[in-house]
Amino acid sequence: MTVTPVAPASSSSLRDYVGLARPDHWFKNVFMVPGVVLAWTASGRPSFTPLVTALVLATVSACLVASSNYTLNEWLDAAEDRQHPEKRFRPAAAGRIRAPLAYLQWIGLGLAGLVLGRAVSPGFFWSAFALFVMGIIYNVSPLRSKDRAYIDALSESVNNPLRLLMGWYVLDPGLVPPASLLLAYWMMGAFFMAMKRFSELRHINNSVVAGAYRKSFRHYTPERLLISVVFYATAFGLFGGIFVIRYRVELVLAVPFVAGLMAMYMHLGLLPNSPAQHPEALFRHPPFLVYGCVTAMVLIVCSVIRLPWMDRLFETTIPSGL
Repeated sequence: MTVTPVAPASSSSLRDYVGLARPDHWFKNVFMVPGVVLAWTASGRPSFTPLVTALVLATVSACLVASSNYTLNEWLDAAEDRQHPEKRFRPAAAGRIRAPLAYLQWIGLGLAGLVLGRAVSPGFFWSAFALFVMGIIYNVSPLRSKDRAYIDALSESVNNPLRLLMGWYVLDPGLVPPASLLLAYWMMGAFFMAMKRFSELRHINNSVVAGAYRKSFRHYTPERLLISVVFYATAFGLFGGIFVIRYRVELVLAVPFVAGLMAMYMHLGLLPNSPAQHPEALFRHPPFLVYGCVTAMVLIVCSVIRLPWMDRLFETTIPSGL
């Protein structure tokens, strides 16, 4: 695939700057929901009514911090995006964004999100601050982790456990989420990100163009990316299993749904011109969307119900003599 960069434009509009903030990616903050549900359960299931305001503030804060990171990402990626068959038409790549306004939007959105986050709880604020810092680590040289093979997927997917922490600290139960849960969340995010990288690389189908667009693609091959996908999925299963058996065995009932969702996403990632390249486009695939909503509901139900017989069935005490 040969890509001809678009000629830089001189005019811009409010719509271009809104596009820079990518509000269509705000749906990713749904990863806060399990944190809210688990913290609610760990807190003894208090009334949700006093927490409505905190939940609204937390959602707005998360969206603003995320948009701050997206603004920085697209602005600093403009030169590379001009090498991509679709991303070259983005406002920054097309030359319709002015540097002072881009940096002002980055800082303004980030500060607004953190100020709102401080009103939620100290734990939420520091989790949101870590999300903001990860945007710098991922995008800004000399760190710019997105340019390093495998580190790119791992550093981007750190945002998953950070969002879980943000959801957890909406209630701030005075506890810390189990490390096994955070690690499982991290590996799940890495699975999605590696599958996205695979889809992008196969879609470009030109090693020179791919390497010009993203430096990590100079090392990646489809085979290496699929191997990493298997690694992340396996790690997710192991860490998730530790959490489930130790803290919430009822979630065993959700395992087939989660596994099915991952299999469906991998199927989409293997399609020509895969929607996995653009996660926001997954809303245009009703089967995946419906199955994802069903899986989310099953996870929520399994997180709040108690089934003592399952504790006995999956007893973790090792019999003497073994």
